Amino acid sequence: MATVGTYSHQDINPDNHLFSSFKTMVESVFYGNNVTSIKDLATAYDLAKDVPGAVVTDMPVWHTEDLGLPKDAKVIVFNDGKVTGRTAAARRVIGQPGIDRTYYEGILRQALYEGQYQQFYRGEVLVGLDPEFMVKGHLLLPAGYETNFYSYLLNFQILTNEFQKLYTTSVEYPENDIYLYADPDWRHSDFPHGLALFDPEHNVAAVLGLNYFGELKKATLTLAWATAHRNGFVACHGGMKQYHKGNNKFTMAAFGLSGSGKSTITLAKHGDKYQVDVLHDDAFVINKEHGSTTALEPAYFDKTQDYPLDDDAVKYFLTCQNVGVTLDKDNNKVIVTQDIRNGNGRTVKSRYVTPNRVDHLKEAVDAIFWIMKDDSLPPVIKIDDPALAAVFGLTLATKRTTAENVVGNVDLDKLVIEPFANPFRCYPLGQDYADFRAIFSNEKTHTACYILNTGFYKGNKVKPQDTLGAIEKIVDGTAEFIPFGPLENMSYLPIEGFEVDFADATYLTQLKVRMQGRLDFILAQKEENEGYNALPDEVAKVMEKIIEQLV
Repeated sequence: MATVGTYSHQDINPDNHLFSSFKTMVESVFYGNNVTSIKDLATAYDLAKDVPGAVVTDMPVWHTEDLGLPKDAKVIVFNDGKVTGRTAAARRVIGQPGIDRTYYEGILRQALYEGQYQQFYRGEVLVGLDPEFMVKGHLLLPAGYETNFYSYLLNFQILTNEFQKLYTTSVEYPENDIYLYADPDWRHSDFPHGLALFDPEHNVAAVLGLNYFGELKKATLTLAWATAHRNGFVACHGGMKQYHKGNNKFTMAAFGLSGSGKSTITLAKHGDKYQVDVLHDDAFVINKEHGSTTALEPAYFDKTQDYPLDDDAVKYFLTCQNVGVTLDKDNNKVIVTQDIRNGNGRTVKSRYVTPNRVDHLKEAVDAIFWIMKDDSLPPVIKIDDPALAAVFGLTLATKRTTAENVVGNVDLDKLVIEPFANPFRCYPLGQDYADFRAIFSNEKTHTACYILNTGFYKGNKVKPQDTLGAIEKIVDGTAEFIPFGPLENMSYLPIEGFEVDFADATYLTQLKVRMQGRLDFILAQKEENEGYNALPDEVAKVMEKIIEQLV
């Protein structure tokens, strides 16, 4: 088995590194007599369609037999209240500076005690879809939230006979199974926005007072990514695809926050110009030893804002969250997408939306694309230095979106830095920097680095066709880059309507400001959070050199 779920009597002791107070507290409630174990998707579907508030549409689910669902299964809609996004402010990670372990032990014990008077459902899934990396996960969610429970079992890989056999042959890791306890009805005056509590070293988490489905998905991925990181993998919040060009292949990864264009880029079919294999659009890991990649989820949790009802992809929707419902001309209940009801409407979409879906790629990554919304950068830039490539990933500049429940008075149009597009990291940032620098430094794989600006440049919006057209040129080997002004190891791809002019003093000042902002972020890590995310000296020196060249 890949991860540890059972122990010999001799191994159950305080000296076993797999045990902690948090792990023991959370796992224990999974065995309560108020818990019902759900083993298959058909049962989960029946529970979800009957829960109060669920809307069973008249839209049929495709590939029901392949998915293990009833033949007459329909798309189910369930809507939240005011909050329709993930609440980053609720996250607390045991072991990080400023987190009082004893205090949170008490909070968790009381939450579990109060929860024992509810009925819960338990489900088991796999996170990681290839024997090279598989972690077993367990979810406990109370009655009343059967739609989220069903969506969770769809989003990850339920333990079918096929995957149970794969799991028994998978690589073993000295890590616990994942245990995720959730109680959306929990309330505490100290946590008005809810609490997402993690003990990543022991693969346990509790999501309390939060009913947005994305909290369950990202909590699970947080623990799976941390497990991968501890065991020779690079954790990746991004999309991965592979182009086939005759006898050649081009494997690329695109890293960006929700709403940046990550899914659009990953799932693009390019007019069937190529055979394209899709690994995933959100979560995968890279094996540091030989560069292979493994998807963590079979399904896609996508925004519905870009999908009108007549889009072909809608056929592959399984469940929807925070979307509307109306009647079509035939009096059938159908969904209302494109964020008419509210921002961040979502769907769990089946793997069959991508005809050439794969779960594992043995080839190393040919190129990494950092997706940004930095209006000082033209649509496509190439980076030719390993350290500089990693530094730009570390200082990935983007904007917040409706995918997040942003707490406080925050300007959503303001640029923010989200290192490697991964707000779910629960280990020091410097370790991710080292991992990505090593990828770019590998003389066997020669992984290239590009920056994609999918926002605005000099007031002009970079459209999807601009970005996808540029990627096609890179894949075809026809992209002709020219030097990006005086900046060494940086070049850009000329695109009509996005001309670069270093003689423009206003533009030069804007570019300096953006680079200085990156340097300020780097330097701030020495002091913030007690230096938990402090970076090697070379990181600041790389950015200082860029700024010096702009004088």
